[in-house]
Amino acid sequence: MNGLFFGIVLLAFGVTAWRQIFSTPVAGTPSPMEALGTGMINTAASSVTLALGLIGVMALFLGLMKVAEAGGLLVVIARLIRPLMVKLFPGVPADHPAMGAMTLNMSANALGLGNAATPFGIRAMQELDKLNPHKGTATDAMVMFLVINTANVTILPTSVIALRAAVGSADPAAVVPTTLFATIVATGVAILCTKWLGRYWPAKADASLTAGPVASIEGESFPEADVSSAATAAAIRPEDAGGYAAWVSYLFLAFIVALVPLTLFYGRAISPWIIPGIMAGILIYGAVKRVRVYEAFVEGARDGFTVAVRIIPYLVAILVAIAMLRASGALDAIIGVIAPLTGPLGLPAEVLPMALMRSLSGSGAYGIMADALKDPAIGPDSYAGLLISTIQGSSETTFYVLAVYCGAIGVRRMRHAVVVGIIADVAAVFAAVAVCAYIAARVS
Repeated sequence: MNGLFFGIVLLAFGVTAWRQIFSTPVAGTPSPMEALGTGMINTAASSVTLALGLIGVMALFLGLMKVAEAGGLLVVIARLIRPLMVKLFPGVPADHPAMGAMTLNMSANALGLGNAATPFGIRAMQELDKLNPHKGTATDAMVMFLVINTANVTILPTSVIALRAAVGSADPAAVVPTTLFATIVATGVAILCTKWLGRYWPAKADASLTAGPVASIEGESFPEADVSSAATAAAIRPEDAGGYAAWVSYLFLAFIVALVPLTLFYGRAISPWIIPGIMAGILIYGAVKRVRVYEAFVEGARDGFTVAVRIIPYLVAILVAIAMLRASGALDAIIGVIAPLTGPLGLPAEVLPMALMRSLSGSGAYGIMADALKDPAIGPDSYAGLLISTIQGSSETTFYVLAVYCGAIGVRRMRHAVVVGIIADVAAVFAAVAVCAYIAARVS
């Protein structure tokens, strides 16, 4: 992210300097450098306003997720998908600790709980490495786990819903069915490509492996021995994630798949129920599980406040960099070259920055989404706004996931994980285009 941020700023400044030196001044029009400086100051101020507006919505959703976590909802989902996990990872014993950690990681991702998913994912990689005969090289199971992580089926994209609500969307939860469809497609593509390409990337030992890997997560370093006790995941033990009967699991998976056509055909009728239904459903679930729902909600909401405040510097940095890129004219030039090729495919010019950034930087993509949704020319409820929201919710920061998870155990040879991760990201983008175009056609 350091190089990306610096590169954007340097490119914007260089293009603006060129225009400042060689362009002809126009009376009554600010010079390129003046426009750049004004855009930077205005964007910095509006970034803080946006983050402050996000605090309440973020607190609401993280409060609800805390109730769900305290009631053991992650463990329930992990048990439901365990039969599928056994088929996806035939080389991992069903009772191995890696299986429990992987199922909990995917369950957390499905609920949009990225903070809880990351420690589970690192622990899963550590456990998988114990089965690895070629240290320093990703096994088939590791590659499969990594690529599924980059395109994990997402039932509830909480951060995207929160931001859409914060910028005044008339239907913040409209992104739920589109994200579910796109992630199912992306995950299916990732699994098939992993199976197919695995034969061309055989596992071989990495002789240059050195000891002492350390995982870096959003600026924090976790020594290998301590990753599994990260605060967001400490309350749930992967070994608790046993499985239900196979028919129960397959019924649950069929229900998830059935949600796609149901929400697409009856989305306008269902959508108003989603957010109130989530709150009522989670609180009822927590009460049935004897969770002190009010205290748990307040604890999670407190975390939501902390998270919203913590992202202010990141939001300011990336939004100012993007504003500089726009004001300099560099972004328009880049998009002008690519847009004629992607426009007929359903990717308009205003969506291209998100499609290009999503695999590279999570905070950068979030900043682009925030910038677009608060732009009156786009807004959260337009086709472009829904598409941008769906792309954000339906794909992961591929290079971040690969770097953190593999770095935690010293894996340098990722084999086909990078290629499949990029393919899954592209599949997610075009699945998002297809489903958003379908919804736009139905509305019109």
